[in-house]
Parts: sequence; C-alpha cells; structure tokens
Amino acid sequence: MKTLSRRLLALLGWTLVEPLERPAKAVLVGYPHTSNWDGVYALLVKLALGLDARWVGKDTLFRRPIGGIMRRLGGIPIDRSAPHGFVAQMAAEFASRPDFLLVIAPEGTRSLTKGWKSGFYRIALAAKVPVALAFVDYERREAGILTYLTLTGDPASDIATIAAHYEGRQGKHPELASPIRWLD
Repeated sequence: MKTLSRRLLALLGWTLVEPLERPAKAVLVGYPHTSNWDGVYALLVKLALGLDARWVGKDTLFRRPIGGIMRRLGGIPIDRSAPHGFVAQMAAEFASRPDFLLVIAPEGTRSLTKGWKSGFYRIALAAKVPVALAFVDYERREAGILTYLTLTGDPASDIATIAAHYEGRQGKHPELASPIRWLD
C-alpha cells in the first residue's frame, strides 16, 4: 500500500513531505481542515509514509454501515457531548503503547471557527510526546508532516511557533481555515 499510495499521490501531482527523524510517539495535528477531501489525502499520506496512525472522530462516523471500516482505518470514536476525561484517556493510551501516533484536527470541524481547540496540546503535554504538524496544502500540492515539535508548556509561545510553521499553507477552501490561535 505504501508504494501504491506514493505513486497515486505523484500521479495526482502531489509531493510528499516528512522530516528525516520520526519519533515513536506523537500527536499529529492536521491543518488546514476545510474539506472532506482532506481525509482522502490524509489517508493517502498515512499509507505513503507508512504511518500506523490512529485518529479520533465524532462517534456518528462509526455507525453502520461504515463503522467497522472506520475502525480498521485507525479510527477511535469520541462522544463530543461528553468530553470530560478525553485527555487522560489519550495520555493513558500513549503510556500503554511503545508506538502510538494520534491524529487530531485542532479545529474540530471543516467549518470556520474562531480558533483551535487545545485538546491536542493538553494530550501532548500530559503524554510528554511531541506534536507532528501535518498538513494538506492544495496551492502547493504538498502533503505530509512539516516538523515534529517539542512543546515548551508556554501556550502562547507554542501556538505562535505552530502558526509560523503553517504560514502560507492553504486548504481546499482557504476561507474556511480557522486562525491558529487558542479557542479555549
């Protein structure tokens, strides 16, 4: 699947990006998330890079008839109406596994929001793992991981560093890309 996905991305005119060093554990944030097509390209990137990455999605995505497929693709259903304990649950997952890559869309939706949710940040700090800055850039036709960032614990400084790395990256619908700033 790795070779096939790489060839398909190349055939579609996309360039794959990833730093040389990959940690065994990381929280991968995907930005910008402005279209359902992002999921298609993200899946191709996951396969092309050989990432054994898990991702979280709203529990309604895991209902019949496609729920089983979503789980086999690495999905972890979350009930967004009961968010308490999610950070601790994910930190425990990191602690219990030698390798664990967790993908989270910090905007939480494909719609325009006023900023980013901090769950990915709190998970990475609690689990003591870096954050991988994943992206799909439709303007440059590049997709992959920009960098693996070790957080400082200073939210204002860290979000500024994250924003600098994503500078100029465009989603399919740029007008729906939420500004990179803390929402909560």
